[in-house]
Amino acid sequence: MPDDSGNTFSMVTCNAPVNIAVIKYWGKRDEECILPINSSLSVTLHQDQLKTTTTVACSRSFQEDRIWLNGKEEDINQPRLQSCLREIRRLARKRRSDGEGGVDLAGLSHKVHICSVNNFPTAAGLASSAAGYACLGERPSNEVGVYPVALSGPFSLCSLPLLSPFSFFPVYTLARVMGVEGELSAVARQGSGSACRSMYGGFVQWIMGQREDGKDSVAQQVEPETHWPELRILVLVVSAERKPVGSTSGMQTSVETSSLLKHRSDSVVPARMKEMIDAVHRKDFAAFAELTMKDSNQFHAICLDTYPPIFYLNDVSRHIINLVHHYNQHYREARVAYTFDAGPNAVIYTLQQHVDEFLQVVKHFFPPETNGGQFVKGLPVASTTLTEELRQAIGMEPMVKGISYIISTKAGPGPCIVEEPSQHLLGSDGLPKESA
Repeated sequence: MPDDSGNTFSMVTCNAPVNIAVIKYWGKRDEECILPINSSLSVTLHQDQLKTTTTVACSRSFQEDRIWLNGKEEDINQPRLQSCLREIRRLARKRRSDGEGGVDLAGLSHKVHICSVNNFPTAAGLASSAAGYACLGERPSNEVGVYPVALSGPFSLCSLPLLSPFSFFPVYTLARVMGVEGELSAVARQGSGSACRSMYGGFVQWIMGQREDGKDSVAQQVEPETHWPELRILVLVVSAERKPVGSTSGMQTSVETSSLLKHRSDSVVPARMKEMIDAVHRKDFAAFAELTMKDSNQFHAICLDTYPPIFYLNDVSRHIINLVHHYNQHYREARVAYTFDAGPNAVIYTLQQHVDEFLQVVKHFFPPETNGGQFVKGLPVASTTLTEELRQAIGMEPMVKGISYIISTKAGPGPCIVEEPSQHLLGSDGLPKESA
């Protein structure tokens, strides 16, 4: 593809998903290599509802590497960004020196322009860094790939406050431009730990590994997104406000001060990972739900055990927890499960046969604003009537406006390219389009 000055340049656009951990990652044994103190397991959410879109362009006419995140240019010299760039370029040079085709050696010295946009709030614990750093990958077999992606999906949340601007570095897309193939989760990990799990769809474990260089700390798919089609996911967006304590600084303080965290990593997580993987293989929702809720509770207990303590949950979060337990107790089985990352938003796991009723329960006890916009976004959910018996069994006072909106989704695939040139976020001059 020629740019406005007549030079040929490569441009690739990909999108990458969000993942939500059910066995949490919290704490690093190596800050520089981003090596965790325990393994973790997550579910990749479907990109039709939640995704990050990234365009990477490479040209000899570019004077320097540049990056734009959600419409704003940011400092590309941030250490994690540089780490990912160096590693992708190293892998590209190695592939060329090994005599593999499809790599333009001259292009390896060219500068890159990166533009990334997400369609979900990222300041309140929706794992934006997972999607962003995952969105960097391999170049296709044809020399100049034009592979764009939908800019904002079925609904745009980009006006909401954002997390750190360095939560979006796109490993999958950059690797596409550079002609890098193979295992990329270790590269994505260097940008954001949870990002390595977004390199795959479905159910994914991040193996903590034992090596000091981190080469065995990689992601591995446990089951594809097609494995458990009955599983449904509801994201209850409580707040899109910025987190008071970021994940990176929070987990570092926990490692330094929480004795409970060491007990968790040494004595709890190894067995819990085996149990969770087994529950996923067997599609045992009761076991999956109990493990998910217990692990979420323990994560936030560690936040309280941290000194000074960290408070990610708020009153609405705690009401959601009580609601889930009252609902399950009414039916004397685990029909729904909650999990909370480093923020107040709840992610609910349930099965297709229960999603309609439970969503009505949420709407009853957390009624939306009467003049608000669309309260439930994403996959359609049928309306149903709650019985008086169920309402009384839950026995909670409604909390008006407690939940801003709900995203209805399911498990989905990993990063992908979309072959629609009009969806590039960068123009032929290598600068962001106005629509981006």
